[in-house]
Amino acid sequence: MGTKAEGNATATAAATATVVIIDDDEAVREALEGLLDSVGLRVESFASVQQYVDGRPSIDVGCMVLDVRLPGRSGMDFQAELAKSGNSLPVIFISGHADVPMSVRAMKLGAFEFLTKPVHHQELLDSIQAAIARHRARRDQERALVLHRARFDTLTAREREITLMVVSGLRNKQIAGDLGLSEATVKLHRGQAMRKMEARSVVDLVRIVDTLVPQAEGA
Repeated sequence: MGTKAEGNATATAAATATVVIIDDDEAVREALEGLLDSVGLRVESFASVQQYVDGRPSIDVGCMVLDVRLPGRSGMDFQAELAKSGNSLPVIFISGHADVPMSVRAMKLGAFEFLTKPVHHQELLDSIQAAIARHRARRDQERALVLHRARFDTLTAREREITLMVVSGLRNKQIAGDLGLSEATVKLHRGQAMRKMEARSVVDLVRIVDTLVPQAEGA
């Protein structure tokens, strides 16, 4: 059994996640809504792709449960559109008419999972939780990149120059010689850059700046 703290953490994580359901079968939507609600997940359900597009709910972290065959745009066509647009919301396909070529195509388009109806509840829940975890990790990475970029932009031209030389592996003495500066001045600029970037060590600074490459190099 998990601890109370672990249970609270799971509940908090679930409360911030949204599962989008797009299925033209009202009975299926209601069943899935009840299942997901029972485990504390927020649900937005739609009968068609167009209905979803018209409503376009605001989703920070979550995933999509998408039927393959839908009125109007098919689930497969919509998945292709999402992939082209760069939408990172993981898609779990469900279908009552699945075959191997269809499932292969869906996975090649970037689907997270492909399940056949009737869907086993635990299998679906496991897939949804895994998809949400992946999306949350990706969103955290995106936020970190924006934050690192903003911090890097606060560096002066000299601080940026020295930072890039530091992360390339050069020592203070080498940097000082290359730039015609005193070693003390290099240390000062490096320290200021690390403070602005909130890097605890040179290793930390390298890790942060690496997330910005090639953005940092072109700054």
